[in-house]
Order: sequence, then C-alpha cells, then structure tokens
Amino acid sequence: MESKIKVLLVDDEEIVGKRLKIALEKDGYAIEVYQSGQEAIDRLKKELFDIVVADIRMDEVNGLDVLQAVQENSPRSKTIMITGYATVELAREAQAKGAFGFIAKPFRPKELRKLLEKATRELKKSSEAE
Repeated sequence: MESKIKVLLVDDEEIVGKRLKIALEKDGYAIEVYQSGQEAIDRLKKELFDIVVADIRMDEVNGLDVLQAVQENSPRSKTIMITGYATVELAREAQAKGAFGFIAKPFRPKELRKLLEKATRELKKSSEAE
C-alpha cells in the first residue's frame, strides 16, 4: 500500500477490537479502535477515515448511528457493518442506509480483510475518477 488506509473500528467487545487491530496493522492499515459508538462518532467529527468498521449492536449508540455519522461527516468513506446478531433485515437496513458491506460474527480476520481490500479498491477507483 502506498499510503496507509485509515480505518476506524468500533465494537463494544474489547477482545474483538484488540485482535482485529493487531491483524489489520500487520496488513498495513492505520487503525483506531473504540468500544463506544459515541466515542467513534466524536472521533469521526474530527478526523476523516477511509473505512469504518462498526458493530451494529451496541449499547446506547449503535452501529447504524455510527453509519449515519459517517454519511454526514465523510460520505466518501466505506462502512462495513459487523454483528453477532446477523439478520437479513439488519443487513438490508444497513445497506439501504449506505453501508458498503456486512459481515456476521463469528468471522475470521481473512473474511474482513477481503471486504477491506474490496473497499480499498473502490476508494482508489473513486479517487482516480475525480
């Protein structure tokens, strides 16, 4: 990768964030991890990220709220939704609201890597078209 792709990851399960941070940094991504949807939204208002990975089901501020904040603050960013409660309805709702992709827990890091690589390619295509 020429310049590091900036990824914001928000998941209320601390272990998920820690494991994914280690795995994705090895792949060359610059990653920030938050356990709170509100903290992630606050960060999104101050910093632009290329990709946002958000758990749909969190206390108080959920992944759909994070998705909305991404759309408002950084519409160029690609958002990937993750959840332990995968339902077709949630996937459709997230994608209807602009999510780039959807992945269900439990998943392997390589599954997320594939989505991140796809999102990165889309970002490069859109920046080349500008």
